[in-house]
Amino acid sequence: MGTGIRYTDEFKQEAVNQITIHGYEVADVANRLGVSTKSLYKWMKLYSKPSKQRQSEQDLQVEVARLKRELKRAQQERDILKEAAVFFASGSKNATRS
Repeated sequence: MGTGIRYTDEFKQEAVNQITIHGYEVADVANRLGVSTKSLYKWMKLYSKPSKQRQSEQDLQVEVARLKRELKRAQQERDILKEAAVFFASGSKNATRS
């Protein structure tokens, strides 16, 4: 598990710049900054894109998460309505038999 340290976007961007612009090795930057090489590669994938593209992708991820929550809620409501329909249908059959 990670240490739970949260780095700022500026810190991440500067770490990526040291690799992409200044030409330092990923392992050297990782050791100097005290982060894992895995984190640096992840940051490189994210922060090597233009900021507008990053923002657009982040907005899409937020929208996808919202839609997933909305879908889950709609499915739960559907399931409740199905159960209610079965309950009332069985209740009306019993009422007509007596």
